[in-house]
Amino acid sequence: MLDLTYEPPKPKVIAGAKHDWELVIGMEVHAQVASNAKLFSGASTQFGAEPNSNVAFVDAAMPGMLPVINEFCVEQAVRTGLGLKAVINLKSAFDRKNYFYPDLPQGYQISQLYEPIVGEGEILVDMEPGIARKVRIERIHMEQDAGKSIHDMDPAMSFVDLNRTGVCLMEIVSRPDIRGPEEAAAYVAKMRQILRYLGTCDGNMQNGNLRADVNVSVCLPGAYEKYQETQDFSHLGTRCEIKNMNSMRFIQAAIEYEARRQIAIIEGGGKVDQETRLYDPDKNETRSMRSKEEAHDYRYFPDPDLLPLEIEQAWVDEIAASLPELPDEKKARFVGEFGLSEYDAGVLTAEVANAAYFEEAAAGRDGKLVANWVINELFGRLKKEDHDITTSPVSPAQLGGIVDLISSDAISGKIAKDLFEIVYTEGGDPAEIVEARGMKQVTDTGAIEAAVDQIIADNPAQVEKAKANPKLAGWFVGQVMKATGGKANPKAVNQIVSAKLGL
Repeated sequence: MLDLTYEPPKPKVIAGAKHDWELVIGMEVHAQVASNAKLFSGASTQFGAEPNSNVAFVDAAMPGMLPVINEFCVEQAVRTGLGLKAVINLKSAFDRKNYFYPDLPQGYQISQLYEPIVGEGEILVDMEPGIARKVRIERIHMEQDAGKSIHDMDPAMSFVDLNRTGVCLMEIVSRPDIRGPEEAAAYVAKMRQILRYLGTCDGNMQNGNLRADVNVSVCLPGAYEKYQETQDFSHLGTRCEIKNMNSMRFIQAAIEYEARRQIAIIEGGGKVDQETRLYDPDKNETRSMRSKEEAHDYRYFPDPDLLPLEIEQAWVDEIAASLPELPDEKKARFVGEFGLSEYDAGVLTAEVANAAYFEEAAAGRDGKLVANWVINELFGRLKKEDHDITTSPVSPAQLGGIVDLISSDAISGKIAKDLFEIVYTEGGDPAEIVEARGMKQVTDTGAIEAAVDQIIADNPAQVEKAKANPKLAGWFVGQVMKATGGKANPKAVNQIVSAKLGL
């Protein structure tokens, strides 16, 4: 396996009125587990169902109903931990997090505060080729999602939809290792990519299946390095948490605003209060949701209805053996196996389906040439028409067929673009289309020579100019290509024109 080497990006520096300041960011990503049933009931997790139609008795907190753990949700959490190179805890336990809210029928949420299913891991956050930040994962725990309160259906009443109640969430908690807004967005994007590769979360941020709480603080240059040496949080500033972010763009904007807000308070002689805040995208500002003093006393205690969760190492090993090739490994392999640049390999591995398409099209072919056609021609056209690779009108076999015709000199690059357009809009076998429509490249040097001779004979003045300035030979090449309907082999045309003009 090829080992790509990286250096860390520089931290974001914000100039205040008195000092330069650096950002320190930690993330709590809430990822909805991809499963058909909820964490402790058999109710469906289907999105968009009629309100309150996916609710079992235990979800509705009916008296005497006991939770029964969903083994598949546990497996998905273990799979996620393994994908993040994390420690899997063979023994974990569930706790009750007590608070009252209308969309929480039990009056508590089952979570894992003291003994989570997954311990420390790491994730490599790519910023640009050769630049990446290694972010430490502190823990992953499973917990129930709450329901949804709806306040905009009636001016006088609120409604509650319990369909989401009890759906399994993984809370993935990072260390405060992220140093800027762009890194924070890249971290969430990389996390989403890994989860989608693993099949443990669909990453749909629009539906709320992946959302992030962002912890932001600021410190003077050098303070973060002291924290890293000592792991003493007193070197860092007071953090504020921005809740429920579900957009990469808003994550960056919220961090930028919050950092400047904190800097203004500190430089003005004030003190940042540790609190939970919400981001308002319309006003591009964060506002206080609750202070630390007002925060709930959750009164955590071990859930009496659930035994500690004990899993066997053999089962963990089975899950590990079934893991797919993950993005970093796949990208490194594409660089080594196909000779791609790190950037191109990154583009092709961004989504599982994109990588699979490329591999199928590149099998037995020039990987660089295939990558060029996939990224520039196919992806460009799909984006323009708001398609993705799963709805591509051009199959990997068809794209591979176009590349084969280029590689064998049957068609030129220009003809290939025309052929791609035909295949994209009409379908068909590329080789058959080229044959039927007479699109084959003219490689007969005799025919090309005749065309060159004719152009030279018809343009004596241009011949003299080209002899004085060899760069003007390109004009003859263009004329020959035009005369042959773009079918002449460009390389042969260039050679013959140069020879005939004595350049």
